Amino acid sequence: MAGKARYKRRRFQNTAGMVWACIVVLILVTAVSIKSIGLMKKADDYQAREAALVSQIEQEKQRSEEIAEFEKYTQTRKYIEDTARDKLGLVYPGEIIFKNENN
Repeated sequence: MAGKARYKRRRFQNTAGMVWACIVVLILVTAVSIKSIGLMKKADDYQAREAALVSQIEQEKQRSEEIAEFEKYTQTRKYIEDTARDKLGLVYPGEIIFKNENN
C-alpha cells in the first residue's frame, strides 16, 4: 500500500511540474509575442520614416539641380538683358516698347 501512495504522490508531482512548466512557457511565449509586435511596429515606423527621408533627399537633389541651372542662366547674356529691361527699364537704341494700358 505504501508503494501505491508513493507512486500517486510522484505522479501528482510530475503532473504539477508539467503544469507549472507549461504555465512558464506560456508566459514566456506571451511576453515574446508582445515584444515582437512592438518591434514590428517600430520597424514599420522606421520604414515610413526612411521613405519620407528618401523622398526629401530626392526633392533636395532636384532643388540643387534647379539652383545649378539658375546659376548657369545668371551667367548668360540673356539674363543680363532681361534683368536690365525689367529692373532698370533699359532698351537697345531704336527699340520700341509697347505697354498695355491696364498695367
